Amino acid sequence: MRTLTFQFKDIVEKVYSLPIDEKLELKNLLEHNISEARRTEILANYKQSQEEEKSGKLTFASNADDLKKML
Repeated sequence: MRTLTFQFKDIVEKVYSLPIDEKLELKNLLEHNISEARRTEILANYKQSQEEEKSGKLTFASNADDLKKML
């Protein structure tokens, strides 16, 4: 199997030359991929915050002055 290395500009030029239906399909694929990546990121952040809360690393304050002091 041959490996191809593309420069970003080459990819952009190739996409611009595609027919509209293929551009739309690519757009939908990218939107789905971005959504999934964002969900994965949110889940990882949630799990990290749970671990920080369990380990006592998080502190809470009920007013803005106390929050500013924590920074």
